[in-house]
Amino acid sequence: MSTIPRDFDIEHESVFAKTVGEYDIYSFAGITGDFSPNHVNAEFMSETPYGERIAHGVLILGYASTVASQYVRETGAKAVSYGYDRVRFIGAVRIGDTVTLRYRVTGVDRELGRTTASVTAVNQVGETVLAAEHILHFI
Repeated sequence: MSTIPRDFDIEHESVFAKTVGEYDIYSFAGITGDFSPNHVNAEFMSETPYGERIAHGVLILGYASTVASQYVRETGAKAVSYGYDRVRFIGAVRIGDTVTLRYRVTGVDRELGRTTASVTAVNQVGETVLAAEHILHFI
């Protein structure tokens, strides 16, 4: 059975920031095969309310995985990701936007050996672009 050490610092908050570049979007499209015009067709997007290409929501969710892994490293947790719940792509991320993700534990289930955490991503002007709940399973 997995357990969360009694002295584990659940108050720790991890932060990760990254400027999203064109390379990020095209690399992600190539890896996943998601070549939706929303992400790779500037002409198409110029005629939409967005006015320009936007990043894949799942790319930003990938950065949520980065901040979760960073949390595990920083706290020394022996744990694996158990998945994400309540994932919402709230706002568009454009090429050149800097997203800052925060990972903060919001619940502890010692019986199951799991924590839940709030993961949020905001852009450089403070607009929330992603919100999710992450489950960390201690091993």
